[in-house]
Amino acid sequence: MKTYFNWSSGKDSALALYKILQDPTYDLDVLVTTINKDFDRVSMHGLRNDLLLKQAKSIGITLKTIEFPADVTMDSYAEIMKEAMDSLVAKGYSHVIFGDIFLEDLKAYRDIKLAEVNITGVYPLWKRDTKEILQEFLDLGFKAITVCVNAKVLGEEFVGRVIDAQFIKDLPENVDVCGENGEFHTFVFDGPIFKNPIDFKIGEKVLRSYTLQDHEEDTSHQATKEKPNHDNSFWYCDLV
Repeated sequence: MKTYFNWSSGKDSALALYKILQDPTYDLDVLVTTINKDFDRVSMHGLRNDLLLKQAKSIGITLKTIEFPADVTMDSYAEIMKEAMDSLVAKGYSHVIFGDIFLEDLKAYRDIKLAEVNITGVYPLWKRDTKEILQEFLDLGFKAITVCVNAKVLGEEFVGRVIDAQFIKDLPENVDVCGENGEFHTFVFDGPIFKNPIDFKIGEKVLRSYTLQDHEEDTSHQATKEKPNHDNSFWYCDLV
């Protein structure tokens, strides 16, 4: 089955991709990533596009980016995504892989939109225990660093940290160990899906806050809720 991958550049995507590449059912030959075109960075993660390109090159799978303006409404987001999915369908793609774990509203939203264009969503990590997922990720030899954390639940000291046993131990009890509620986002720079590690240097850390207008909603993990996500202040670590 002709398949594309919804690639975020983070750890859950990497583990889901690792699993799908071992399944001959899926003919996967493209990674699809959303980009903030005003800043040339991966949406939500804030990762520079050149590091995303290095990831794809090391993985050895073609990368397709979907560009959004910085101030995107839910309507324009849906319109741009629909156009991108129509293009993929026209090329014969029938399935898409996601690294989602337990957010029911997000999965429901995805499946509704996918059904509109006759694409089937596949979720290799769905409903697995997040502690087990992260431990498997580390046991396989993957390496990741946090690039964005929700300032409402995590402080500056958690951004720009490599994911390891100490990181897990330091997480507050109310934070999911995989950051599935949007508590943190990561950049994967090494592991079994890569031909070679991705070289980078840790740059500056900045706190950014966003004001959601009445006609706008957040296009992150919580985009499908009836009300906007008010967790709108984030620590970012620039990787160069």
